[in-house]
Amino acid sequence: MILSFFESIKYVGHLFPVAFVRIYLGYYYFHIALLKFKSDFLFRPQLADQISEWLPQSMAPHWYKVFLTQDLISHWKTLSFIIVGLEFAIGVSYLIGYVVRPMALLAFLLSLNYIFISPFHMSDQFKLLMTTHVLIAWIGAGRCIGMDYYFYKRHRGVWW
Repeated sequence: MILSFFESIKYVGHLFPVAFVRIYLGYYYFHIALLKFKSDFLFRPQLADQISEWLPQSMAPHWYKVFLTQDLISHWKTLSFIIVGLEFAIGVSYLIGYVVRPMALLAFLLSLNYIFISPFHMSDQFKLLMTTHVLIAWIGAGRCIGMDYYFYKRHRGVWW
């Protein structure tokens, strides 16, 4: 497996800039999740307050607003743990380059939800993140300087 990691640099060296973006995003998500974990994000209803504050100004569909207000705000603690867990999983996956395509899909959906529950001026950042996740999934950025190359060599498929 270690040998495959070093082969991945030689084999797909032209993807090195995309791998750099993948590793940076992995650090970003891991850092954000770590900050949320160390703060009181998991134990105080900050997420519920944020959703309640920005939801009337959001451009989300009506059914999504109803779903957020009726179901997710009342279960803010579970949602907070899910968000922090997803951010940790995405960060670790992007950093080591393992199962990058499925995690890019989850990151795309997480960024889409962030567009609807965040202030309007932050939506451009999350749209850019969504585009980057699509690019990472499309190219298969885990194959360059990552563990996905090991599995790509042996089991070619959609996930690698």
